Amino acid sequence: MFRFKRPHLLLLLGLLAPVYGNAANAANYCVAVGGGFGNGGTSFIAIDFTLPSAGLCTPWAGFTKTATTAILITTGTACTSTTGSVLTISVFNTDPENVGAGKLVADYIQLCRNGGTDCAAGVGSDQGNFAGSSAEKETCTAALVKLPPTHD
Repeated sequence: MFRFKRPHLLLLLGLLAPVYGNAANAANYCVAVGGGFGNGGTSFIAIDFTLPSAGLCTPWAGFTKTATTAILITTGTACTSTTGSVLTISVFNTDPENVGAGKLVADYIQLCRNGGTDCAAGVGSDQGNFAGSSAEKETCTAALVKLPPTHD
């Protein structure tokens, strides 16, 4: 049987809490560009994403849905400004069927808190391959986060 001295147990718990504490905040995070998938635009979906605190960055991993059935695998980084008012997401998308084997396309998305009224970037925007008229956080519905076994 294991016996821990109280100071050692508290130290162990203190070291583990930050690791598991951040995972508890992880959730799917979705961004609609140009109306989002199913509305003539594109949706970027991060799986088990943790929104970075002000001035920090976190990895972005998931997929992008566009057109009728096109799904691209997506990786990148998301950073929140030091003021906490702008979330910038820089991603790379790959899909041999749509963009060619060994090729990738990039998007640079900026989302502003409070509809853009408190940041210089204005209302959300996307510069890149799937650039649309607007970019905004969208609800991650079960249908949106569904990744079918086959897709083009």
